[in-house]
Amino acid sequence: MAKTSFSGKNILINLIVTVVAGLIYFYIELPPINLHSAAFYSFFLFLSAVYCVTAVITSGIYRQAENGRTFWKLLKGSCMVPLLIIAAVFVVYVIGGLLSSVILRSGAYSRLMTVESGSFTQDIEEISFDQIPMLDRDSAEKLGDRKLGELADMVSQFEVAENYTQINYHGRPVRVTPLKYGDIFKWFNNRSDGLPAYLIIDMVTQEVEVVRLPEGMRYTTAEHFSRNLYRHLRFQYPTFLFDEPTFEIDEEGTPYWVCSRIVKRIGLFGGTDVEGAVLVNAITGESEYYTDVPTWVDGVYSADIIMDQYDYYGTYQNGFLNSMFGQKNVTVTTEGYNYIAANDDVYVYTGITSVGSDESNIGFILTNQRTKQTTFYAIAGAEEFSAMNSAEGVVQHLNYNATFPLLLNISNQPTYFMALKDYAGLVKMYAMVNVQQYQIVATGTTVAECQENYQKLLRQNNLSVGETPVLPAENETAGGRVTSIRTAVIDGTTMYYINLDDSAVTYRISASEEEKVVLLKLGDQITITFDPASQRDEVIYTAEGFDWAALPTDGEGNTQTEETQENAGEPQEESSPAA
Repeated sequence: MAKTSFSGKNILINLIVTVVAGLIYFYIELPPINLHSAAFYSFFLFLSAVYCVTAVITSGIYRQAENGRTFWKLLKGSCMVPLLIIAAVFVVYVIGGLLSSVILRSGAYSRLMTVESGSFTQDIEEISFDQIPMLDRDSAEKLGDRKLGELADMVSQFEVAENYTQINYHGRPVRVTPLKYGDIFKWFNNRSDGLPAYLIIDMVTQEVEVVRLPEGMRYTTAEHFSRNLYRHLRFQYPTFLFDEPTFEIDEEGTPYWVCSRIVKRIGLFGGTDVEGAVLVNAITGESEYYTDVPTWVDGVYSADIIMDQYDYYGTYQNGFLNSMFGQKNVTVTTEGYNYIAANDDVYVYTGITSVGSDESNIGFILTNQRTKQTTFYAIAGAEEFSAMNSAEGVVQHLNYNATFPLLLNISNQPTYFMALKDYAGLVKMYAMVNVQQYQIVATGTTVAECQENYQKLLRQNNLSVGETPVLPAENETAGGRVTSIRTAVIDGTTMYYINLDDSAVTYRISASEEEKVVLLKLGDQITITFDPASQRDEVIYTAEGFDWAALPTDGEGNTQTEETQENAGEPQEESSPAA
């Protein structure tokens, strides 16, 4: 057997090929230089494999080996160092995985999150219907795409990115998302100017604002080469592990990427947590790492990290064996989650159920996405999907589908609020479901109507705490002569639609709430109390109640209507119902 060539020239060629391949791999895959990252070990395995393959070629091993045993012997002679690296990587990875195992470190996993107990009615303020976020992510995406379609100067070159991050902006719950290039060719055409705008979708009013930027965004996930956000981060922070960046804007409207720094707190690979974040200016690319993140930032901890950490907390408080056998006090999060805006922060909300998944919740948690402060509220009731099914059952003849609910405080009652959509994904109605008694379901074509109907059901079931409705303004009154009365039966309730003095304004009164409305006649003088914020279809207001107005009397104390006053004869006595 001929001797294999192990010349310095061959070794130099092997090293050059390995370095070049490594640089290309690093530029494309962007692995962090960090022992806590599995991608770091993959990078070294790749380098070792490239060196060995190159050595086989340059040393002529593939020609000289007579069999597998000879090949292995020659390979060890020329590739001892990379083979040792491969072995070391394998050993470290296996041992690191064992030391990170939840079987051995269940107590450490259960302590990743601290959970406090709270009072729902004290911690969660009642919310007016003009502050309830009505848009879920899918609806926001439809509005964003529709708005971009209206912009002739942008629609041909750009698309709306899929971010749609929910934040608090000037005290309002909104979703924000940047634009992205339509394709690689449109990137070439527009890269010098960057992305020209981002969208703000108000989740309450459903208004979409296009914020045009004097200078375009040049550092985004839609960029290529050195301006690509992931590559920009890796070159500036080569040792950091990052969660998926989220798009936000500060209070002045400057676009930023919030790039949470991931750390592993258990062993080498376990206990995923967040330690600060890098904020990258999307326009200039300037970045700064904060361990104490500014308060305008809303999303540092992702919902996935929060859900995982609570599951560890609820599952392993009493040890790993208890989580498998007996399962005493073992709780987990429900399948879905949503976001709640409160106190100028955004909270992740999810239900908590026993490990048996019995379609009911024992409570729920709210976790601050910026600080990870987590509060548990012990309120037994329906889990979210049961509430969704309950709402869909009320409108089953319409085949509407419920969105994943928000959790709100309505009249001091924990309440699921959700939109009801048709097959095309358009919102047609809204529903409120009582968490503790999910057979109490109210619907309405507007949020105001839905809340009004829900509060009526609460009073009927003696659940309403505080009779003052949550309204954005004081009630107003209107008086006049009844010139038109029409009726309609809606959801089994007779509704009276009343006009005064031929006015275009119509007042809507429910017979179930104001029974004396059935006594109204044309020509009656009345005073109606109504909510100015309950306007529907521009001219219809929901009335809170009414009274007969004081009418003029004759000398004998008999009341006179306008009609009798106009008659030339003697005044006629007219019986008027008592108010």
